Amino acid sequence: MTDFDYDVIYIGSGHGANHGALKLVQQGQKIAFVEADKLGGTCTNYGCDAKLLLDGPFQVLEDVTNYQEAGLVGQPNLDWEQLMASKHAMIDGFPAVLDQIFAKAGINLYRGRGRLLDAHTVEVNNEKLTTKNIVLATGLRDSTLPVPGHEFIHTSKDFLDLPTLPESMIFIGAGVISMEFASMMVKAGVQVTVVEFGDRALTNVPASYASKIVAKLEDEGVHFHFNEAVSQVAEQDGHFTVSTQSGLTFEAAYVFGATGRVANVENLGLEELGIEAGPKGIVVDDHLRTAVPNIYASGDVVEKSIPKLTPTAAFESNYLAKVLSGDDQPLVYPAVPFTVYTLPRISTLGVSLDQAEADPETYNTKTAPYGQSFDTKRDLKAEVTLVYRKADQTVVGAVIYGNDAASLINILTFVVDKGLKTTDLEQMIFGFPDVTYNMLNKI
Repeated sequence: MTDFDYDVIYIGSGHGANHGALKLVQQGQKIAFVEADKLGGTCTNYGCDAKLLLDGPFQVLEDVTNYQEAGLVGQPNLDWEQLMASKHAMIDGFPAVLDQIFAKAGINLYRGRGRLLDAHTVEVNNEKLTTKNIVLATGLRDSTLPVPGHEFIHTSKDFLDLPTLPESMIFIGAGVISMEFASMMVKAGVQVTVVEFGDRALTNVPASYASKIVAKLEDEGVHFHFNEAVSQVAEQDGHFTVSTQSGLTFEAAYVFGATGRVANVENLGLEELGIEAGPKGIVVDDHLRTAVPNIYASGDVVEKSIPKLTPTAAFESNYLAKVLSGDDQPLVYPAVPFTVYTLPRISTLGVSLDQAEADPETYNTKTAPYGQSFDTKRDLKAEVTLVYRKADQTVVGAVIYGNDAASLINILTFVVDKGLKTTDLEQMIFGFPDVTYNMLNKI
């Protein structure tokens, strides 16, 4: 039997890697991480964790606004610099903590970029490491808009480390990241303009709900311009001008771009080994195997149709721990909830509303407002839409629009994943008064 330095080498140390790695090392396998950036990956350092820490006070501002007509007068003052300092205090120490956790677990760490030399050899900093199995968990990065002046366009990593707020911002793109950040900035008093190539915002949520959040942000002062392709960004005296192919120009103190994310697959040695990969990710089978049987991929770098989320990456990492321990069961994804953290939130799950409406012979839908209840922080426009399979009235999909959507979608995830019907819910008693009770009572 061939002797290897390691049982598994992970290239990347984020959620697509570390959950499974910690399980494998507990089973006695010898594990190593190869990491060129901060330990913990994008979510921990530059993504969802940092964003949610900044988002919290804006959610409070949203709640305060909802109570303006119910006796709560005035708005709290937001100190962005203090908020950013608080974020740094929480986030900046995570890599050192993870370093200690991995070291204590017995996982070896190699700092640098890993490259595959063959099916069992990874090179990092001119050192060759041999391994029985390899897991590629290199994640995604912000794409760059290929226009003159693209160097003036800031990314999500820049925004989440923004030291002071500009007086005005232009958002290029109306996808998830732009819409989430725009929701925050308009509440902070920033003049916000959104320029979008397509004809609508948030193509990954139902059009009717995307329109709801656009209308709400317009009421708050956000200016949207759809069907506009950015052709150039120019800078003069610290201000920036964004031009479009149709001849429009927009000026602001800060330009943010969120025109998609691409997989980190370059310079890994994939082509030489015949591993198929592209901007959408690495192609894998139903065991997360690449074309080379002992090389796997996990997390956001995988080409897949389900949402690329932190919980999805963790699920895949834990699944691979089973595979690398001898379990040969194919990967089957459960119901995967997805939330856009605008204000209010939009959460989706399972069979989409658009799909259901396009196939009325198979599905029917029901929409119910629930925001008039006493426990919804006067979220008066909150509503839920459920998708049912006509044959047996099983709940197979959902959309929730409201400030509590990110929490409420979790109970509907259980409902959809377990194939429950509304008659099953009627046999349960839920806590009252609570927004969950009132939402379920409406359906």
